[in-house]
Amino acid sequence: MGSCGAQRAEDAASRGGRIRIAGLLAVWVLAVSLTGCGGGDGEDVATTTTPPVDEALQAPDAPVVIAHRGASGDAPEHTFAAYDLALEQGADYVEQDLQLTADGVLVALHDATLDRTARGPTESCTGAVATKTIEQLRECDMGSWFNEAYPDRADPDYVGLAIPTMEEILDRYGTDVRYYIEVKSSGAESGMEEPLVELLTGSGLVDGGSGFRQVIVQSFSPESLRLVRSLAPELPLVQLFVVSGDQLTEALLDDVVAYAVGIGPSSVDVDEALVEAAHARCLAVHPYTVDDPTEMVRLLDVGVDGMFTNVPDVLLGQRAGHRAPLECTPEAAGR
Repeated sequence: MGSCGAQRAEDAASRGGRIRIAGLLAVWVLAVSLTGCGGGDGEDVATTTTPPVDEALQAPDAPVVIAHRGASGDAPEHTFAAYDLALEQGADYVEQDLQLTADGVLVALHDATLDRTARGPTESCTGAVATKTIEQLRECDMGSWFNEAYPDRADPDYVGLAIPTMEEILDRYGTDVRYYIEVKSSGAESGMEEPLVELLTGSGLVDGGSGFRQVIVQSFSPESLRLVRSLAPELPLVQLFVVSGDQLTEALLDDVVAYAVGIGPSSVDVDEALVEAAHARCLAVHPYTVDDPTEMVRLLDVGVDGMFTNVPDVLLGQRAGHRAPLECTPEAAGR
């Protein structure tokens, strides 16, 4: 996801005073359900009954809160510290940006290069991620940069945080949380799509068992999304758009409907007309990246289905009373 700046919704003292909801199992996250996912009726006593969906994974009753790189306003982005905090705060989804190492391991990192957020040996912790092995990346400290950049939010526990692999993320959280995964590529040649689908399948996150879109995959590349769709048609996909300054055209939305269930525009490109046009095509609207409460309210008022934020707790405080995300059947969406 594109960078959002580090604007603060409230000062450090006020934010520190907010009550955190403790524990992953206490998360009351409610995730987006864009299509009904019914199961077949049993025909005899041997038929397996689908277990009830965990209460924390039921259909949402308000626009979804997507933790941009985790709770990255308060902890180093794409570390377990940021992910854990996002879930404690009550985020519905935690976002992972993916990069691929030289030895084919998917890791969570926004930038294609290590220089901004990694500290450690130059040969291992600077330059392109694609030129490093996972063992080299294990030498990197992914937390100290945050303490340097934001001394008012510094924490000694952030020093030495490791870069997480996607496999480690799935092992840590399993089927208890919702994932919003971005394939960082300029096309389907990145090589990320197949290993990602393999990991999600092995973790039981592709077969639709949760019934309520537990995983969403997003990309700026239509080719990448189409490849994911060919590998795992069950996975819901969201088409990202760069900041354009212009309204997205209806013709463009018509193209997206062929393979995706939603769009991810920059917040500056979102207005009521865009939301209405997207909803008419059963496309959800998840703008990025919003930390200002006033802008949050504007977007909620025009009817977005959720949004990305670095401060999930701030958005949770604004979304009450706004309508639940779009709910469409596959037939209504024409797919």
